[in-house]
Order: sequence, then structure tokens, then C-alpha cells
Amino acid sequence: MAELIIPGPQGRIEARYTEPPLTGAPIALVLHPHPKAGGTMQDPISIMLYQMFERHGFGVLRYNSRGVGRSQGVYDQGIGELEDAAYVLDYIENLSESPRYVWCAGYSFGAWITLQLLMRRPEIDGFLAISPPANHYDLSFLAPCPASGLIVNGDNDAIASPEDIERALTKVRVQKGEVIERARVKGANHFYVDKRDELIGLCEQYLLQRLEDAEEKLRIEAEKD
Repeated sequence: MAELIIPGPQGRIEARYTEPPLTGAPIALVLHPHPKAGGTMQDPISIMLYQMFERHGFGVLRYNSRGVGRSQGVYDQGIGELEDAAYVLDYIENLSESPRYVWCAGYSFGAWITLQLLMRRPEIDGFLAISPPANHYDLSFLAPCPASGLIVNGDNDAIASPEDIERALTKVRVQKGEVIERARVKGANHFYVDKRDELIGLCEQYLLQRLEDAEEKLRIEAEKD
């Protein structure tokens, strides 16, 4: 893992990066929780997501959004943070040579930015959105959601309650062939106290199934040629 300073839209962006182990390996971007609530790329769940992608052969990058840690700029109500995410995704794509798949994962506020990023970046193949705060942010911009992914929350989450997320998803349309899957971590609050391993296990299970399905699809297509 390398420490990076990326020249971003508002100055430097502080990041951590693990290179893809192979040419054409998949890549992933990890987004942290709300800066005004102490969210940084050193958040435990962000680190665990990063390590999960590392374990499975991804090139992966996590970073501090503007005004956090050594990243320059100031908090911008999500607008500038989305700009940062798009900029950093460009950066990691330029570091990689023809990545096989592109994934994005975010926790809390980072999940909300992840879902917005999907709508702007058609190359994203899959996403993990952990506890998007649907009581604070409308998700109806997913119209239609262009990629398949997993939305996870704890069933004791007072910040991103299951009811709020389910209500938000009733307004969401999905492109043909894409599916938003749902999972809950029993007994977990918004911070997944004593439940983080279970959370990452759910995410890992979903990621591996998606990768397996994608490889099988490629194999079938190759046999047809």
C-alpha cells in the first residue's frame, strides 16, 4: 500500500493505494463517511472494505475528501465531494491498464456519494452501499440505476433505518438486467459495533458471487465465438 497525494480540483487529495497485482485486474474505489461527523479514510469500515478488495486481487484506492486530513479545500455539502470522487476515479483508472471491472464502495455519506457517482460513470460495474442515510438524502436520482449492487444496513440503525431505505427504494428504477440487492446485519447499529466482521462477510460473499457470475458469462460468450 502506497501513500499518494493526488492533485485534485481543490488542491491535494490524500490517498492510500494498492496497485493491481496483474495487468487488467479489477479496480475499486472506497469512499468514507461524513466529514462533519469525523469521517475519514481511516474509518474502520472503510479500511476493512479496502482490505477486502485487496484480498481478491483488486487495485484499490481510498482517500480523504476535501478538507479532511491532509486533503485541501472545505466541505461542500456533497457537491464538491462528488466532484472529488469522480476526479479520483479518473485518477485510479489512469493508473490501471484496461481494468477488467470497476467497483465503488462507500459507507454512510460515502454510500450516498457512491450511488450518485454511479449515475455519472457508466463504466462502474458494481457497487456496495453500506447504510446510505436515506432519511437525510433522497435516492430518487437513481432513475434508473445503471449497475447492479448491494445495499446493506443494520436492523438497529437509527441513522439509516431499514424502513427509510426501503421507502426510498420504492421510488428507484433499475435498468433492464441490473438488480439492487438488499441485506441486513441483525442487531447492528449505524456503526456496526461488534458486527463489522459480519458486515464485511456479507459484502465479500456478494462480491465473490458477482465476480464468479461475470466470469461465467465471459466463458459462455467465448464458447459461442
